Amino acid sequence: MKNQTYRMTLLYDFYGDVLTDRQKEFYDLYYNEDLSLAEISENYGITRQGVRDVIVRAEGIMTDLEDKTGIIKRFKAMQHHVNAICDAADEILKANSVATFPDDTLEELARKIKAEAEALKE
Repeated sequence: MKNQTYRMTLLYDFYGDVLTDRQKEFYDLYYNEDLSLAEISENYGITRQGVRDVIVRAEGIMTDLEDKTGIIKRFKAMQHHVNAICDAADEILKANSVATFPDDTLEELARKIKAEAEALKE
């Protein structure tokens, strides 16, 4: 269940702007505020099934967009590569620090690479 909720939250983060206001509101209440379908339906004066229909429709729209664009898939791959760049910069810094004759330029460049990679994570 947590995996599904995480996936739905990612979809909302990337594609939530394409939803209607009502879809956004119900989706947010259900996944982010952890309200049940019954609680949402009671608060809005509609049936539980009506709330579920809105949420399922929103899920379908966003899933379809991800299937077509693959933005989240590419984002996750990029995160993996950025982490690898940070790790490589750390290894360079470590190797340079124990070298017989440490190179200040190498250290400066490795720190710059790491800082740029960290900026990409944000």
